Amino acid sequence: MPEQKVKLITGTRKGIGRALAEHYASEGWKVIGCSRSPMNESIKNYQHFCLDVADENEVKKMFTDIRKSYSHLDVLLNNAGIASMNHILLTPVSTARSILDTNVIGTFLFCREAARLMQKNKFGRIVNFSTVAVPLKLEGEAIYAASKSAVVTLTQILSHELADFGITVNAVGPTPVKTDLIRSVPEDKINKLLEKQAIHRFGELPDIINVIDFFIRPESKFITGQVI
Repeated sequence: MPEQKVKLITGTRKGIGRALAEHYASEGWKVIGCSRSPMNESIKNYQHFCLDVADENEVKKMFTDIRKSYSHLDVLLNNAGIASMNHILLTPVSTARSILDTNVIGTFLFCREAARLMQKNKFGRIVNFSTVAVPLKLEGEAIYAASKSAVVTLTQILSHELADFGITVNAVGPTPVKTDLIRSVPEDKINKLLEKQAIHRFGELPDIINVIDFFIRPESKFITGQVI
């Protein structure tokens, strides 16, 4: 019997992460997820860990468990992230640190630990999450966009560092999706952003899954260091 494919998704308690966990679990993947809080409802074929993605000790413990339970990891989706839309003059340093810890340090830790596990089988797919706020240089999102710019640079450099291990590293940068992440953003600002797009609508889960599925296909072994 073939080995079950294992996919790790961060930030799965709600929003895009939760939807991705449900989708891939229903497709037969063994899905491992994490968030700071427990899941409200269980998902079949899914295992959950409660941790802060920026806590190195907790992240290492989780990967030790994954290694003991499954011995391998095929895909990592670094979805966990937080945002804050404020003018720079109104942004407290506590907010800046929280965003950078989750979005940058968290992504870095999971990439590092996943690569250590993936290199054993000379195969792995890492997909990090950036945002359209990076190329559009959105006002009011200086720290958030800066954190995701760091994720893009991390993605591109890791694509070179991990290539010899058969691991590809790419990123998806979604436009606004109707989740809690944008709930506090004024409607007029969202509308202005949507008007800048070639297709004037919110992003939807199938749009994101389509890009992820392209990146993680076995046939995409020559696709790395890309941001869509």
